[in-house]
Amino acid sequence: MEPKRLYRSRSNSMIAGVCGGLAEYIGMDPTVVRLLYVLISIFSAAFPGIIVYIIAMIIVPLED
Repeated sequence: MEPKRLYRSRSNSMIAGVCGGLAEYIGMDPTVVRLLYVLISIFSAAFPGIIVYIIAMIIVPLED
């Protein structure tokens, strides 16, 4: 069995597909993942959400 891999989603993409791909990877609804990401980014001074998203957009490969 092939191990699960994290990809940016083509079908659940709003900006670059990072949250959509993460949602597919963990088996959650993409909208819930997006909302949690935004809330954590806003309410946490230790989590630089925009920088992490840009880095993930560069590092995580696009789905085939």
